Amino acid sequence: MRYKFVIVGFLAFVLSALLPVAVPSVAVSPAYAQVVSSIVVEGNQRVEADTVLSYMQISPGESMDADKMDASVKALFQTGLFADVQISRRGNVIVVRVEENPMVNQVNFEGNSEVKDADLVKEVELRERMMFTRARVLSDVNRVIAVYRRAGFYSVKVSPKIIRLPQNRVDLVFEIQEGEETKVKRIEFEGNQAFDDGDLRSVIGTQEHTWWNFFARNDNYDPDRLEYDKELLRRYYLKNGFADIAVISADPVLSADATGFTITFTVEEGPRYTIADVAVNVGDAQLDSGDLIDGVKTGVGQDYDASAVDKSVENLTLEAARQGFVFAKVNPNIQRNEGQNTLNITYDIVEGPRTYIERIDIIGNFRTEDEVIRRELQLFEGDAFNRVVVDRARRRLTALDYFEKIDFREEQGSAADKIVLVVEVQEKSTGTINFSIGFSTTEYVVGSVALQERNFLGKGYDVKVDTSLSFKRQNVDFSFTNPYFMGLPLAAGFDVFATLTDNQSESSYDSQQIGGALRTGFRLDEYSSVNFKYGFAWREIDNINKNDAAPAIIQMEGSSVKSWLNSSYTWDNLDSPIRPTNGFRGQLAGEVAGLGGDVYYGLLEAHAWSFFPIYEDSVVLKIEGNAGFIQPLGDDDVPVQDRFFKGADSFRGFAVAGVGPRQRGNDGDTDAIGAQTYAIGTVEMNFPLGIPEEWGIEGSIFSDFGTVFGAPDKTVKKGTGDCNYGNPLKNCKVFDTADFRLTVGAGIIWQSPFGPLRFEAAYPLMQADYDQTEWFRFSIGTRF
Repeated sequence: MRYKFVIVGFLAFVLSALLPVAVPSVAVSPAYAQVVSSIVVEGNQRVEADTVLSYMQISPGESMDADKMDASVKALFQTGLFADVQISRRGNVIVVRVEENPMVNQVNFEGNSEVKDADLVKEVELRERMMFTRARVLSDVNRVIAVYRRAGFYSVKVSPKIIRLPQNRVDLVFEIQEGEETKVKRIEFEGNQAFDDGDLRSVIGTQEHTWWNFFARNDNYDPDRLEYDKELLRRYYLKNGFADIAVISADPVLSADATGFTITFTVEEGPRYTIADVAVNVGDAQLDSGDLIDGVKTGVGQDYDASAVDKSVENLTLEAARQGFVFAKVNPNIQRNEGQNTLNITYDIVEGPRTYIERIDIIGNFRTEDEVIRRELQLFEGDAFNRVVVDRARRRLTALDYFEKIDFREEQGSAADKIVLVVEVQEKSTGTINFSIGFSTTEYVVGSVALQERNFLGKGYDVKVDTSLSFKRQNVDFSFTNPYFMGLPLAAGFDVFATLTDNQSESSYDSQQIGGALRTGFRLDEYSSVNFKYGFAWREIDNINKNDAAPAIIQMEGSSVKSWLNSSYTWDNLDSPIRPTNGFRGQLAGEVAGLGGDVYYGLLEAHAWSFFPIYEDSVVLKIEGNAGFIQPLGDDDVPVQDRFFKGADSFRGFAVAGVGPRQRGNDGDTDAIGAQTYAIGTVEMNFPLGIPEEWGIEGSIFSDFGTVFGAPDKTVKKGTGDCNYGNPLKNCKVFDTADFRLTVGAGIIWQSPFGPLRFEAAYPLMQADYDQTEWFRFSIGTRF
């Protein structure tokens, strides 16, 4: 029986193997294959069926095709409209069943205090009435985290919360745990030999976090700022002779507790180069080499300075254009002398491509008018195109400080030799409001509020309201300036002011004035400028105790009207207006009163500051000189408000108005009556104290010296004996001498969040017997 089963099985195997050979194949006609008769959409609520059908890769009338149905599923998922898609067959009918993604009803943020809702809304992609998908939610979570990391919050946690609503809608809430701001705890440098870490920290924008500098905004980790810091380091080295500098990296390392970063900058300095030779090669161009040489800012024997090379290229390009070579291109050819640490610079002037500016398009300026931007470009349609001139235009726009971002693009014009220059800007806030409160030994508690708009109405107007209040002085000042009056490079503006001053402790009187001024000015060149001002003011001296005050003060009681004209010339090439370390600033000013009113005098003042870096930029020597002379123009003395009162900050070691002519009052005390001549000099050296540089504290030693003298003639004559100014005062001796005064002192300067604070002690080595001294002074502000 078992053998029968074996035989049957063997025969079945043979037949199955021979059947395909024995039976001929028969083709199936397409007419008999399954054809799609229709496509039905189910489950859709808001999405129209036609919309679903438009993404199907198979249509009625076509043969059933599994690949096309799979492709249809993928296409529908990629729309982002559906959470689930299923395709099935009911005979010849294809059924597409979809489950729609919910509709976003609203997007909210909870727990955020450091970043505003408006800023987060700009970053996330999901909006109201958009289809909700988990992929979009995860993407938006990462976007929110990125916003916080740019703001320095690296421990932030973001959790999306979905609230289901009727009609397949959802509310999306991003729950944010901001954590503590991640600060930069330490900044280190590797490879630096010429400059120490402290020098390089002062160059970059990123700062180390310190507990006391709570107004700091650059002590958080910002990758974009680090890239800019690398460029600042490179520029610093190039400015100081290191032509081969390479900033290799800026590596941030987050601490284990995620509370702070240590950032390490790695540099390869290379040698410091000195310039051995400088030449200008004009080639075949017919140019005056003498005028060209005057524009070269690199000199033999100087350290190589890339910024001076750039300035030389700009000057040579502009001078060549002035001489008619409008397509000039200046190529600085720098050749290093191996083994000597010197280099030769040759400025090759060649003809660049002949290209013209067909049109200048300005975009992105929604508030600032086109004219404000165009006048700074100093470029016009039809001008020869030169990249050096364009770079200068970019710097002029940047100096306005109206824009967050400035981008110049060159697009092809209507012909091969024409371009369209596109200037794209991104505007930023130009209004500021400042509140401050402080203390000084002169005015005690001092408070101020200043409101300023530097781009008023988008026309570039500068409007400022400044108020200050102290126990000694109250002041309100409104000013308006148009930097391009009548479309010309001529600044014009006006001031309105009111001042009330308590001079009781110095001169036994109070004064007040209300007035205004018209002013104008213009630049002569890169370093020099001229300014003019006409002013008109009503003034009054009152609250005089005639039983105690000096006669020279009593005779000034009452009101007066002053009308004056002032002019000044300034030359300034300081490297910084706030903390200069190198350069010179000089000013000569003249003033004449008497163009109307009842005050008549002529005044001349001169001021000069010169700064010298003794050791890099950390030890700086300052030499300062100030002098002035005022002369009455008529029979009356110069009013007391217009005389020179020196001391305190202007002559350290002496009290406010403590040096200069004085007159004894009936009570036996003397009052300062003001001088008509002064000449004061200062020698000061600032230096580090050896404490961490990030504290912003440095020391200073100084000496102030000079003379203050010249009491008004009538006061001197009446002060020689008994006198009577309409009161019974008899003892009115005048103390006035041109004796030389000399003080020495030392101080500590703290670059605080409120501004520079100075603590200074000074001692007079030479003084007049009647001078009023002051050994200690505390003040806030830049002494300049």
